[in-house]
Formats: sequence, structure tokens, C-alpha cells
Amino acid sequence: MSFEFHPARAPLLISVPHAGTRLDPEIEQAMTEQGRGLIDTDWHVHRLVDFATDLGAGLIRANDSRYMVDLNRPPDDRPLYQQAGTGLVATETFSGEPLYQDGHAPTRAEIEQRVERIWKPYHQQIEQELERLHAQHGFAILFDAHSIASRVPRLFDGRLPDLNLGTFDGNSCAPDLQSLVTEVLQDQNPFSHVVNGRFKGGFITRHYGRPVQGVHALQLEIAQACYMDEDQPQDWDETRAFPLKSLLRRLFETLMAWRPK
Repeated sequence: MSFEFHPARAPLLISVPHAGTRLDPEIEQAMTEQGRGLIDTDWHVHRLVDFATDLGAGLIRANDSRYMVDLNRPPDDRPLYQQAGTGLVATETFSGEPLYQDGHAPTRAEIEQRVERIWKPYHQQIEQELERLHAQHGFAILFDAHSIASRVPRLFDGRLPDLNLGTFDGNSCAPDLQSLVTEVLQDQNPFSHVVNGRFKGGFITRHYGRPVQGVHALQLEIAQACYMDEDQPQDWDETRAFPLKSLLRRLFETLMAWRPK
């Protein structure tokens, strides 16, 4: 299965589209050493939010690497950002290094096959769960969880704030919901934060966030340095991540306690 899914009891669904590390064997063989290293993975984000199902939140988490197909990009691959970035099926890393050996980049047919096999089922599950939650509760909240290296010179200058909340400039959720989440971020000391800065929300946030229709979406992009050793990205340290997990618990509890006006 290309993703794991746990249905929600509360009106909150958490999406983790970029923490997967699985590659099809034939795709892995076609990749460069940099590609096989999966360096742009959202390392351990699924572990940061693994407690949320006990609170009643739903969880959908991709198993496949974002290098197979990017679940946070539109299926027609139209650009989302003015800045440099990668597309629906990346051919280079965030740093601009090639992902595929010469002559082995995916063809149009291969890209379409990945969309059918991986992209569409993930989004169909999100759509179905949000519809179910809306029918049951009268509204639904989608929280899209991401992380990234704290410094990626090709994409942004300097070091990222620790926590980057995006609501598509306030268009993907109710204003008071954004305010509540912002208050949680302001009412803590260890982590710096920004709202609708460099990361305003990708396709998932922009596509599903329809507050007028009762579906609210937020994205959190986390600088990896605030919970892990970026020089050893595959290593998970529960103790180091504990302060961030505690803050995420407060944030999810706030989301689940909120009700539309």
C-alpha cells in the first residue's frame, strides 16, 4: 500500500505526504547516488505526530518517497511558487543535484502511471475522509505536516524559523482558527515561528482549504534542526524531539476543541 490511513474520531485529519522512504526497485536503479539518499525527505514527521490518533485525530501518511511523485503538487504540474522548487516528479534535489542518471529521467507515460498509482489514491482518501468528517461534525480540519532542512540556499536565504505556519494567506481556514493556532505558537519559548512567510501552503492546503464550505486546512513546515541532527537525518532521537511533540500535542488539542462560529 502506498499510504497508511487511520480514520478520525474527531473532526481533524493529519496528512504527512513527504515522510515516506520507499522507492520502486527499478526507479531506485535509475537514480543517482544523491537520489537514492532521499535527502529531501521530511524526516520522521510521522513520528512527531504519531500520538495524534490516540487523541482522536485521523492520520494519512505516505509510504512512498516524494521522489516517486510529490503528493503536495497539482496533478497537472502547474507551478505553485514563484521561487525555485521541484515539480510533480522531481528530477533534481532541492540543491539542484540530478536525481536520475543520464538518459533515465521518467517519461511522460511513467509520470502519468505514478499519478494513477500513488497520487490519486492518496488524494481520494483525503477527499473521502474530509467529506465523512464534514457530514458527521458539520466541518472538518486538515493539518498538513512537513519538515525541511533549516538551510537550503537555493530555495531561501539564511535559516528558516523553526515553525512555519501556512494558511494560503488566510484563505484556507477561518480567521479565528488561524488566530488560535498562532496564539499557541506565540505562547511558547523554545521555537521561533512565522505565519504565511516563505511557506504559505502547498497544493494540499490550497486545494482542500475551503472555509466557506466548512473545510479548513493549515500547513506546518518544520525546520528539521529543531528536532533532529541534520547531519544524521536517518537517526531518530525521541528525547530531542520531545519538546516539539509536546507543542504539537497542544496544537492538535486546540484544533480539536475549536468549533466554527
